[in-house]
Amino acid sequence: MIVSRQNALIKLIKSLSDKKNRDELSLYVAEGIKTVTEAVITGQKFYAVVFTAKVKPNLPCEVFSVAERTEETTEEVFSYISGEVSPQGALAVLYKPETVKESGGYSVFLDGVSDPANVGAIIRTAAAAGYKDVYMTVDSADAFNPKAVRASMSGIFRISVIKGERNELIKKVKVPLVVADMKGEDVFSFNSTGPVCIVIGNEGNGVSETVKKNATKTVSIPMENGMESLNAAVSAGILMYNLKKR
Repeated sequence: MIVSRQNALIKLIKSLSDKKNRDELSLYVAEGIKTVTEAVITGQKFYAVVFTAKVKPNLPCEVFSVAERTEETTEEVFSYISGEVSPQGALAVLYKPETVKESGGYSVFLDGVSDPANVGAIIRTAAAAGYKDVYMTVDSADAFNPKAVRASMSGIFRISVIKGERNELIKKVKVPLVVADMKGEDVFSFNSTGPVCIVIGNEGNGVSETVKKNATKTVSIPMENGMESLNAAVSAGILMYNLKKR
């Protein structure tokens, strides 16, 4: 049992709150009993699983064979490495998946979305709506940030994240780019003829000029009662479902 914060694995997990370390080690943390279970179900590659005695019986037995390391720890040490206000007592250290080639199907393009909670929520909705790829500019929040992973509710296991510079990503997208902007065509009257890539811009500055210039269409969500905008994740959800069903 791990009883010290100075344990090497505990130090490693703590370090993964920093993006630089996540990138260098190609590891990230996914916390919660359900999330660990979903990671097993979806075939994620485990480095380690850390848990407290009270939750060990609730973990899938497969986790003890797929993880390179499985370690029990004290409640106090687990609270130290947890990102939760009320820790459940289980987390996995997972290898970041290799970036796959674009599919050409329905996808989302995050153009500088800076809030990890928004990134995670968009990934969650993308997975639920059947979108395959999420393209992300380098100035977007990291999809493997603990807050984003938590907000994705295991959606991060079910979609491909493709990150890069704007011009590089634009070349990778093989379907029409549809930008979300207040000056666009009413999305509820817009008819798409096939898969599209929905562009969601930065929470404060919107979609960059670089991406706008390469867009096929611009759509908007009609507002009433003097409201001028919606949360980025809410907007993305409305657009994803509306454009997918059409």
